[in-house]
Amino acid sequence: MDESSFSNLPTSRLLGSVPSVINEEKKSSYAAPEASMQNFPPNSGSGRGYQTLEAPAESFEQQPPNNWKGVFNISSYTQYFNVDTDVVINRLISSFHPTAGDFFNKIEANPDLYGLIWITTTLVFMLSCFGNFATYLMQKHTDGTTTWSFDVGYVNVAASGIYGYAIVVPMAFYFLLQYLGSNASLIRFWCMWGYSLSIFVPTAFLLLIPVELLRWIIILITGTASSCFVALNLRSYIEGGNDLTIIVIAAFLLQMALSIFIKVWFFP
Repeated sequence: MDESSFSNLPTSRLLGSVPSVINEEKKSSYAAPEASMQNFPPNSGSGRGYQTLEAPAESFEQQPPNNWKGVFNISSYTQYFNVDTDVVINRLISSFHPTAGDFFNKIEANPDLYGLIWITTTLVFMLSCFGNFATYLMQKHTDGTTTWSFDVGYVNVAASGIYGYAIVVPMAFYFLLQYLGSNASLIRFWCMWGYSLSIFVPTAFLLLIPVELLRWIIILITGTASSCFVALNLRSYIEGGNDLTIIVIAAFLLQMALSIFIKVWFFP
């Protein structure tokens, strides 16, 4: 038998031949069980075995948006004018109760600058007009033959005095308290001092009475009420810290000095 006959035989019929099988490799995937915290040892008698501890739900407190866009940007101050008429009236009524001492609690959530600007502007206008009218009444009461002329200087003095006091004095107390280590808010100080001047608006009507003694009684009562409003609210605001009684007394005296200035300059 020649060699060519052996080469023609199928390999599957040869004795001892093993057919080759090619299997594709299959990738086995193994998923690791998720790890979880368990109570150890298990609760006895409950029949539950190991118990998985649930992760506490996270609660995120929503932070208020920061609307401050810079000192010279008008949009930064719009949040301090977001008050309605009822809120302003309520704060005006509170300013006529000087012994309450809770004004800062009422404006804590939303201090405004609307009252500061509106009250000071109204007071400047009324002091300028009624101051001139009061001098006219006093001249007519003493000597009806003298001529009277409108004094435009009252407008300049009223604007510089009232605006300057309502802006500079709260700033001075703010920086002083910051220097002494007490927490203070300039916006809340401006708000409180602005509403403290509201009592002088109706007082300007009463000071038109051409009786000097009665004028002094009216302005002293008004000044005392406004000074108590500032001092008592300032004391309640800074209580719990160091002894800052001298600052409260200074605020009282400055408010009294303003009332005397109004009487002496505009209603002489």
